[in-house]
Amino acid sequence: MSQLSMSNAVGALPRLLSNLEHLLREGEKDAEARGIEADIYLNARLAPDMWSLARQVQAAAELAKNAPYRIAGLKPPNYEGYPESFDACYALLERARSDIDAVSASDLDGKEERAFTLEMGPNKIQMEFTGISYLSGFTLPNVYFHITTVYNILRHNGVKLGKRDFFGGILK
Repeated sequence: MSQLSMSNAVGALPRLLSNLEHLLREGEKDAEARGIEADIYLNARLAPDMWSLARQVQAAAELAKNAPYRIAGLKPPNYEGYPESFDACYALLERARSDIDAVSASDLDGKEERAFTLEMGPNKIQMEFTGISYLSGFTLPNVYFHITTVYNILRHNGVKLGKRDFFGGILK
């Protein structure tokens, strides 16, 4: 029986970003079909104190691309700003997938127990992780949260999405 390696587990991240891209493409098609300016969706929020759709996309991309670098003990690439168009969202997701793929399996495998500390949030709270706890207990839940929030923002704005779309439309 084969075991799941760290590189296999990290390999889920590009797929999640592709699923997010599918949601965005469905949202863009809906906006065009209904004559809604793209900015309406990109700036939409579920609640006044939540981030906009564009910022949710940025967060998902940042979290996903940071994971393999941090697990491997490498410095992740820095992304500046937030996407301001659907095309900029697609470019950001492609860049993140490419950056994830740039970290080799040999950099990741065997790093499940590698310990590291990160400063998190605006209060710079020190959080301790191992490779596996960072991926499974922090990165994946956060990426899913931001993708789910994008899904919910689009649904709230009338985009006809279903569970299949959440999974990238692969079940059609």
